[in-house]
Amino acid sequence: MSPLTITTRDVDTGPVLEITGDLDHATAPELRQVVDALTLTTGQLLVLDLAGLQFCDSSGISTLLAARSLAIEQGADIALASVPANTARILGIVGLDRVFTIHPDAAAATARRSAAC
Repeated sequence: MSPLTITTRDVDTGPVLEITGDLDHATAPELRQVVDALTLTTGQLLVLDLAGLQFCDSSGISTLLAARSLAIEQGADIALASVPANTARILGIVGLDRVFTIHPDAAAATARRSAAC
């Protein structure tokens, strides 16, 4: 079991949360707390960079959905970046790969958004 680490950085398009470790029943509340503390503005993009994610259970998936709901409520958008294969498989099975915009990495997520602005 790997502890959860969340690093927040701001870029021109909005916040990028780098999520490392296990996102499970025990650690999902940590991500929820960080996300709930964000103040997003209309048109911003919240990127969840999952490059360091080692494990994600249903509690983690629920927290990703909560982050999406928060972004939408605040008039922002959300994207997932560097989704590990095992998590991508789960997202695909439950149809969330059609709900989330998924990018190969955070740079691609923010670059495409910057070009569209």
